[in-house]
Amino acid sequence: STRSHRRSGFTLVELLVVIAIIGVMVGLLLPAVQAAREAARRMSCGNNFKQIGLGLHNYHAAYNKLPMQSGGTPSNPLGADFHNNLQLSFLVGLTPFVEQQALWEQISSPFGKTRTNATKTPPFAAMGPVPWHGDYQPWLTQVPGYRCPSDPTQPNATNVAFTNYAACTGDAFFEVLHGGIDDAGNISGDGTWGEEASRKWHRGVFYARHFTGFRDILDGTANTIMNGEIVVGTADNEVFATVLDAPDNIADLPVSTWKGPTYVDPLRPKFWAPTAPVDTNLVHGRGRRWPDGRPQYSTFNTILPPNSPNAVQWEGRFGVLSAASRHQGGAHILMADGAVKFITDSIEAGNQNAVAFGRDNGQGANYGAGRASQYGLWGALGTRGNKETIDTNAI
Repeated sequence: STRSHRRSGFTLVELLVVIAIIGVMVGLLLPAVQAAREAARRMSCGNNFKQIGLGLHNYHAAYNKLPMQSGGTPSNPLGADFHNNLQLSFLVGLTPFVEQQALWEQISSPFGKTRTNATKTPPFAAMGPVPWHGDYQPWLTQVPGYRCPSDPTQPNATNVAFTNYAACTGDAFFEVLHGGIDDAGNISGDGTWGEEASRKWHRGVFYARHFTGFRDILDGTANTIMNGEIVVGTADNEVFATVLDAPDNIADLPVSTWKGPTYVDPLRPKFWAPTAPVDTNLVHGRGRRWPDGRPQYSTFNTILPPNSPNAVQWEGRFGVLSAASRHQGGAHILMADGAVKFITDSIEAGNQNAVAFGRDNGQGANYGAGRASQYGLWGALGTRGNKETIDTNAI
């Protein structure tokens, strides 16, 4: 007699159903995995900022002041290999306080073998050459703690290394690049851009070519921004990373000008319009030179809210420079007391049609001097001593 046998297994329909279920589960899980990875990167970025804050406080404990923004050695007739035009960022002086002692010793020692081209002599002077010099190894060295893990842009071997962390210069920008002191270290008495004339527009924690300390922060260290995130410039014409070449009268124009359809693509507001006069030199992008203390490379101001456009008078000069990040919806800032906070793009930023304080703007030489910030909570957080009322619950 014959016995019938039934073969066990999946039918084609059952197999397709299982595959479909697996596909749905993968589709649901992948965004969660990506979100978890970004959350980890954002946490790592915050930790970098905490280390910078700790380094700044340790520096202040050692010297009773913060490292200078736009400091270094004055210009001299020997040439760019032997001075840096007083253009070094605060990040240079901070290096020994963020576990970069070896790098600091290379920079501060005139006898270090710091040339990338070994056939050239002699070695550079102490504190190094100008901060865009491509033959000086310390400037080409990437400090890991100066980079946000969410920013994928990386330097090549021949360019100055990058930074995602910048100094806050307040809610005004007129002549903030030099603080009334020229490249040779001479104090200017000019009535427009000289030290006394422009001092009132240097309203942030960092004041170019001057030392500042916690005693200068009259609004309280818990209420004042010391540093903030920026995005490294790319070739993609993003408004928060690529710098616009603004007209020479930038100081006379409402800050909302740089968010208007003349410059920003109305269909893609994160990018400049095709006809916008952007600086096409890639190395002039935000954060592209970590040792460079000039505004577009290592500073920001609390005028336009985070992830807004950046516009300068010309390369290395002053302008509207925004905090920014690759994190969704905002950017980290470091308060003067060392606290790290995440500020959203929607922070209250006051009158965005206002002309920034500085010069006379047709309203007198002291226009805005001593006044509260025009830029709401965001602007008030950027000033160190203007006595604005701040709701800490809104931060």
